[in-house]
Parts: sequence; structure tokens; C-alpha cells
Amino acid sequence: MSLPAKEILLNAFTMNCVGHIHHGMWTHPDDRSTEFNTLGYWTELARTLERGLFDGLFIADIVGVYDVYQQGIGLTASESIQLPVNDPLLLVSAMASVTEHLGFGLTANLSYEAPYLFARRFSTLDHLTNGRVGWNIVTGYLDSAARAMGQKMLADHDRRYDMADEFLDVSYQLWEGSWEDDAVVADRQHRLYADAAKIHPVRHHGEFYQVDGCHLSSPSPQRTPLLYQAGSSARGIRFAARHAECTFVNGSTPQAMRAQVERLRQAAVEAGRQPDDLKIFMGIAIIVAPTEKEAHEKHQHYLRYASPEAGIAHFSSSVGVDLSTLGLDEPLVSGSTRAIESVARAWSGTTKRQLLEQHALGGRYALIVGDPQQVATALLAWVDETGIDGFNLTRIVNPQSYIDFIELVVPELQQRGRYKTAYRPGTLRKKLFNQDRLSSRHPAARWRHPAHEEKQ
Repeated sequence: MSLPAKEILLNAFTMNCVGHIHHGMWTHPDDRSTEFNTLGYWTELARTLERGLFDGLFIADIVGVYDVYQQGIGLTASESIQLPVNDPLLLVSAMASVTEHLGFGLTANLSYEAPYLFARRFSTLDHLTNGRVGWNIVTGYLDSAARAMGQKMLADHDRRYDMADEFLDVSYQLWEGSWEDDAVVADRQHRLYADAAKIHPVRHHGEFYQVDGCHLSSPSPQRTPLLYQAGSSARGIRFAARHAECTFVNGSTPQAMRAQVERLRQAAVEAGRQPDDLKIFMGIAIIVAPTEKEAHEKHQHYLRYASPEAGIAHFSSSVGVDLSTLGLDEPLVSGSTRAIESVARAWSGTTKRQLLEQHALGGRYALIVGDPQQVATALLAWVDETGIDGFNLTRIVNPQSYIDFIELVVPELQQRGRYKTAYRPGTLRKKLFNQDRLSSRHPAARWRHPAHEEKQ
């Protein structure tokens, strides 16, 4: 007997800035990305996404500036290539106040954080959202960030992951082990708010971090936020296999995507977990209209506003190579890099002309153009042929890209039985994995107190 087809999971993919993935599109008259500094922009977006039953709003982030292309920030500033960029965490309370179910995946670079206070910030957000936050774990890839933070240069790629492993281990101790589940009594009559005997100090003395103290927050609904990660290098996959619950992947063909999915799930098994302990999301761009003809006309219209050069300026920092110095038909040669190793390796040998063509819409994400039936069929083919669980849907014209998807594609997916018609109750993790707390197979479980473990 065959298993029922899985429902598609869906995140809106954006950033607290003007230009995110599809560079140049901020110049479109219907695009509202320049309003990113206003709360109304974000609360309206959150309401829209919840109306469309999106699982989450995933907010990317970057520390540092893109200064590799032309050895400066000239194009970065003029096209607003993720500059200026504001803190994503500060948006969440406002958006949570106007929604009930929408999750929030928040990118935070641990390389410039201290685990003790960082853990408190996420616990606070988990409380205020009633368990709807996730952390996208990144280590950074820009030398400009390292210099801005007082370092000579970015640490080596694998060394950053070594630091991240220890950062996570410290955070797990704070989130999972410092407070027992029933430490908060809140007994007015006996003037006992919390039982000190059930609050335990974390004493960690490692290579990178030193902590001696109790977690500042009481246990939040999820304790540890839902964990996202996007590394696809060999070291990144090992890290994801150990820590991540949701991973992000990109691929140009179903064959390449399936191979990547299989590597991730096998790595999870080797780390003592199960293949379905990972939910895998693919980045996707969609242009949809009521008819195929209108969709392709919309695509051609959008191309007039996009900036391929801004796209490859962004890409230059991703691979650590100044592409402005290459001739149009000169291939990209990637050697050792402290930037995004997997991207540099995947695109080695591609010419500048090819990169400009691939960035015709300002970014290089896979693109689907068509009517609602065609888009739904294409999305389901990606899921069924590759084993992914869902998508990170980029904004092209914001918020119209999301409104078009909600009004045209969501009903088609629902009609086919492949997209939810209502939210499930509970925390973000409960909605995705049917439990509020991390799986007992996750390495964080070792820090739980026995009474807590028995409840899992």
C-alpha cells in the first residue's frame, strides 16, 4: 500500500532590507520593499501570509557588506544589495501580535554572539510568540563582517563550524538543562515564584566559550527554538545532520536536488537520527497569472526592472571572487575560499556571460512561470521527484508575489489535496513534527533532566 502524498510545506523567504534575492526589483512601481523600515509593512505581510496558511516567514540576514565586486560598495549601495539591512529579530513581536499561527524563522550569525545572552533573546521570543520561532544557524561568510567586528579576517570555513558546534552545545545546556519543567511555581500564598533547587547553573569551559551561570529565562514553549540550517558543503552537511530540523537547499535539476536530499538524510542516519528528522526546503521563485500567456508577459515585464549585474555583485561575495575583473566568456575558477564553499564549487567553470543570463531576474533561484495549474504541477514534481518537503518562496515584487501565490496557486494545491486547508494547533515544531520539544534523538536531549525526558 503506497503512502499518502505529502502536503507541501511553505515559507515566505525575505529579508529586513530592500534588495534580497531578485536585485533591482525594488524599482518596480508595485514593489513596496523600500517600506521595510516601517512596522506596518511587516504586520501587513504577516497577516497576508497567515491568510495563505504559510508555515513560516523566513527572514534571512547578513552581517557585513558585499564589497568584493569592484572592490567596494558602489553598486551594493546604489542597488541596495542587502544594504541597508536591519535586525530581523526585532520585527517578530509586532508580527506575532497580529497573527496566531505563522512561524518565524530568524537568521542569526553565531560568530559574533555570546551564547548566554543569545539564548535569552530566543527564549524571550519563544515566550512572546507562544512557541512560533526558529533559528537559522549561520556562521557568516564575509571578510567585511570580520573586519567590522575587530578581526583581521574571517576564520576558515571548517573552523567556523567547529565554533558553531560548541555554541550549540552551550545553548542546549541553557535551553534544555538549566531549568526543570516545574521550576516555576508561581505560588502567591507561599511567596514562591520559582524553586531554586530546580534551577541549575551551566558550567561550560570549552575551546571557544566559557559559561558559568543559570539561564536567565524560564522554559519557553519549545525550549530550544526550531533549528534551521543551510550548509551544503561536506562540513555543513555533517553539522546539519547533527543539529538541524529544517534545512535549505538549492538545485538547478531534480537529479541534483535528489542527490543532495539523499546525502542529507543519510548523514542524519549516520548521526543517530532518522531520515525524516529533517524537513528539507528548496528555494524557488514563482511568477503566476490566471493564464499562461499573462504569466509569461508578466515575466518579460519584470525583466525590465531586474539588475543582473547586481545579482552577480551579490554572487561575487558568495564565492569570494571579484567577477567585475572577468571577461564575458572567462570562466570562474574557484579555489580555496572562506566564503560559501559549496556555491564556489558548484559554479566553478561558469562564465560571466552565463552568470549574467542566470541572474536575468536579479537572482539565480529556480524559476517557475505559468498559470495556477502549471505552477502547482511543477511544484509537486519537485517534491515527488526529489524528496524535498517544501519551498522557500522568494519575493520578486513584494508583496504582490505572495498575494498572487495565495490567490492563484494555494487553491489549486488544496484542490489536489497537497496543501493544508487549516493550521494545526500548537507551536511551530508541533505543526511540523507533531511535538513541542526536540526529538529524544537530537543531541540536545542529553541535557534534559530525567523528569523532562519522561514526558517526550
